[in-house]
Amino acid sequence: MRYLIITLTMALLAMCPMQVAADIVVIANPASEITQLTRRQVVDIYMGRAPIMSNGQRLQPYDNAEETAIREAFYHQLIGKTLASVNAYWAGLLFAGRASPPRQVADSAAMLKIIEGNPNAIGYVATKDLDAHANVVFRLAVD
Repeated sequence: MRYLIITLTMALLAMCPMQVAADIVVIANPASEITQLTRRQVVDIYMGRAPIMSNGQRLQPYDNAEETAIREAFYHQLIGKTLASVNAYWAGLLFAGRASPPRQVADSAAMLKIIEGNPNAIGYVATKDLDAHANVVFRLAVD
C-alpha cells in the first residue's frame, strides 16, 4: 500500500508544472516601439499568430530551452497548457508549413543578451534575472 501511495504521489507531481520562484516578465529591447503588451498579444506572439505588430514592427520571439522550469511555468500561466501540448501545437503548424516556433535560448543570460542586441526581439525571464537593458512589456504572475 505504501508503495502505491508513493507511486501515485510521484505521478501526480510529475503532471504538475514546475515552480518558478519569481514572476515572469516579457521583455523587449528599449529601442523597440513596444512599451506594453496585453495578455492576448503575448499569446498571439508566442503561438505564432501575430509576428507583426499594428505599427508594422516584425517581432522575433525567443523562448527558453526545452524542459526548463521557466518555460513550463510561462506556458502554463499564459495559456494553461503543458509543454507537451505546446510542442504538439507547434508540430502541427510546422507540418502544415504555417509557422515556425520561437527560437530557443539556453538561459536567462542568453535571453537578456539577445534582447539587448536586437530591437525586434521579444522574450521572457524571471523577474529575479531582469537587468536594466530590457524593457518590461508584460508581467505574468506565477502561482
